[in-house]
Amino acid sequence: MAIGECRIAVVGAGHMGTALILGAIEAGGLPPGNLTAADPSEAALEPLAGRGVRTMPSAAAAIAGQELIVLAVKPQVAAELLSAIGGCVRAGQVVVSVMAGVSTAFLEAQLPPAVPVIRAMPQVLARLGAAATAICAGARAAAAHRELARQFFALVGTVVEVPERLMDAVTGLAGSGPAYAYTIIQALTDAGVWVGLPRDVAQTLTAQTLIGAARMVLERGQHPASLRDEVTSPGGTTIAGLFELEAGGLRAACMRAVQAATERSRALGGR
Repeated sequence: MAIGECRIAVVGAGHMGTALILGAIEAGGLPPGNLTAADPSEAALEPLAGRGVRTMPSAAAAIAGQELIVLAVKPQVAAELLSAIGGCVRAGQVVVSVMAGVSTAFLEAQLPPAVPVIRAMPQVLARLGAAATAICAGARAAAAHRELARQFFALVGTVVEVPERLMDAVTGLAGSGPAYAYTIIQALTDAGVWVGLPRDVAQTLTAQTLIGAARMVLERGQHPASLRDEVTSPGGTTIAGLFELEAGGLRAACMRAVQAATERSRALGGR
């Protein structure tokens, strides 16, 4: 089945669920009428209803008759949600979970035996069609189920498939990654203000610089250190700035951040 023909229920209309829904709609590959959003908050559902998405407060009601069910709620409520919908999921439906740290084995134990499960870690950047998403398949998921999930997340960005043992690392790096990037953007913007630039100018220059640098890494496929060397002249301004970044431990701090977030993902999954 092509994703454009699929009926999809997204359970949870928070930041992630809303980003996935709106990003998929704006990608043009999924009619709004094929989407159902479930959330107890009427305020969360209102903007989605305005885009033509079918909305309702009940998750159990929302998943009825849908081919793909996306669970986009906090991992802390995983057991409660699965208890509410477990008896309503039917053979032929595919369940995709974006709950950090919640394993496919845990999900499978709460669902009927014939239901395949896919675990995914997208980003709220899905709203712009710019997410980096990793997926992994549970024991019951066949190639067709994985392909359906891949097509859905490909609507909102780039998709990679990894073994489940790496999903906590994906969460620590990419799942939490936008927050790291925002922190770096804020820090460089503040630095621009410190040396005399207006804040709006500093923020625009910073954000566009990071966009361009990221594109260069993806499109040229070179090691970042090689690209950095291209803009680092002997005795120049860039090497002076890089010296201070090394002295301040930027790279070590980034590595510790990813490690801490990975360990937190494992803890959320009870491991």
